[in-house]
Amino acid sequence: MSRQIGVLLFDGFELLDVFGPVELWSRLSDRYEVTFCAVEPGPVRSSQGATVMATEGTDSCVGCDIVLVPGGPGTRSLVADHAFLARLRGWAAPASIISSVCTGSAMLAAAGLLEGYRATSNKMAYAWASSHGQDVRWEPRARWVHDRDRWTSSGVAAGMDMTAALIEYLEGKETAERVLQEVELEVQTDPDRDPFAVTDDRATASNR
Repeated sequence: MSRQIGVLLFDGFELLDVFGPVELWSRLSDRYEVTFCAVEPGPVRSSQGATVMATEGTDSCVGCDIVLVPGGPGTRSLVADHAFLARLRGWAAPASIISSVCTGSAMLAAAGLLEGYRATSNKMAYAWASSHGQDVRWEPRARWVHDRDRWTSSGVAAGMDMTAALIEYLEGKETAERVLQEVELEVQTDPDRDPFAVTDDRATASNR
């Protein structure tokens, strides 16, 4: 039986945050099934202008084993949308693994889903993202962070590094290497090696 992966879509999501990881998961379609979810099913416009069809609403897209929350400009307003955060919390909390890319971690934190966890986010928006949550240990220098059942990555392309590590964690190194060979991708394998890490100046100035 396939494990279910629910990918959250919202207006203004970042395309690569979604389709970088989805490309890797798609290479394991015999074991993992990806479903695109939104608050309401239907077309959802990305920050790049491409429209993606959400086939399920968050209320009906239940029972996902793994959830993925992307970032993007749309996160800026959604972190203050209490109705949306309640739907996000209800949809994501039952999953055995909750993951995010980029500023998706800010939404998880705002929804209370990172309390007591270590996490990271896009370093160009780190000051803004890390202002959310009450008891989140934000890591300013991390390509991705794995803390128990939470996986959060830095910005955009880092989501593929995190997903490759998650596939290795779930399926073993040989399977992860095969997936990367198929897509001809060389990933960062050290979660602590972060060439885009926040400096004091960037931590103060970043609010994009």
